[in-house]
Amino acid sequence: MAEGWGKRLKSNQYNFYSAGTKKHGLNPRAVKVMSELGVDISDQTSKTIDELPECRMDYVFTVCSDAHESCPIFPGGKIVNVGFDDPPRVTQKMTDENEILGVYRRLRDEIKEFVINIENYIGDKS
Repeated sequence: MAEGWGKRLKSNQYNFYSAGTKKHGLNPRAVKVMSELGVDISDQTSKTIDELPECRMDYVFTVCSDAHESCPIFPGGKIVNVGFDDPPRVTQKMTDENEILGVYRRLRDEIKEFVINIENYIGDKS
């Protein structure tokens, strides 16, 4: 969701890449809730850090505690932990689909606000 919002809202200022410490596949609930707001992430793929393009990363945002704890070093890049809930983990014992989607929508909206205000995290006010 973060890559989708980044590309939608700030692609003219930054390059956004998304990767995890493990591949989990593209989550259909994430695709669904993003599409509700007109953001199509269905062409995104689940990637590991090793699959990112070889380029200098100025900023690396970890968005959940697992990634922060096991995030590799990115030479020259500043690592910023943002710490969002992990929707699959939060909803793993839930059975009501509307309740589950509510969690995904909450995270979608929190991530959108983060991307809108990303300059507050990196100190770039341009």
